[in-house]
Amino acid sequence: MPSSFTVRSASGYEQLMGRWSRQLAGPFIDFAGIAHGERVIDVGCGTGSLTFALPQAAEIAEVAAIDFSPIFVAEARRRNSDPRITIKEGDACAIPFPDDEFDRALSLLVLHFVPAADKAVAEMRRVVRPGGVVAAAVWDHLGGMSGMRMMLDTLAAQDEQARSLRAHYCFQPMMRPDEMRQTFTAQGLESVEQTSLMIRMDYANFADYWDPFAAGEGPLGKYVAGLDPASRAKAGEAVRAAYEAGQPDGPRSFAAVAWACRGVVPGGG
Repeated sequence: MPSSFTVRSASGYEQLMGRWSRQLAGPFIDFAGIAHGERVIDVGCGTGSLTFALPQAAEIAEVAAIDFSPIFVAEARRRNSDPRITIKEGDACAIPFPDDEFDRALSLLVLHFVPAADKAVAEMRRVVRPGGVVAAAVWDHLGGMSGMRMMLDTLAAQDEQARSLRAHYCFQPMMRPDEMRQTFTAQGLESVEQTSLMIRMDYANFADYWDPFAAGEGPLGKYVAGLDPASRAKAGEAVRAAYEAGQPDGPRSFAAVAWACRGVVPGGG
């Protein structure tokens, strides 16, 4: 089942989100847990933010990483130098591994882009042994992404299409309070815990913030790229004014909060 995330280039994704995914990987691993000797699957690995952080957190035996995007898979493979890590194309809703294959299944910033997110959670549970852990994190687009909401709210004041985009963006799968916990429980996971993880998105200047959107990266970039030149210029100036907030262009820092959830596959000793 395809992701709803728009990928144009690995480098564009890195500027848009990869750098922030790497920041979030550490707190997510701390929450999800990891132990020496474990076999872990990274579901929706992207360019490898979580994949490459896992061996730094513990002396794990294996990381199997899958992603639906051939662009992401190619880039993650290019970066990989660890023989314990294997990376291949795969669908989160049909994970290409047998039952009970792993000690943990982790998914960082992926489930909100999977239309049938509950099926992806079920698949993560299927490939984890009894007593193993399933964990995931998604951005809280409605209440926790101040930098992105700034852009969306600014554009929504100008355009009906942007208002529709905002309505979809803020209520993607797993983003409502307690939704992920309820999904984990419904899929039969036990000892389910949910929390919030926060990082800060620090930008050097407006260009550092705006350029990935202007290049068409991600859902918001897809909207910007679809505008006619005059509308695109108007949108850019409006978002610049919001970013600068009456002060000279320069560094800005925005809080970014993710929902995180973990549960245990029943049947462990």
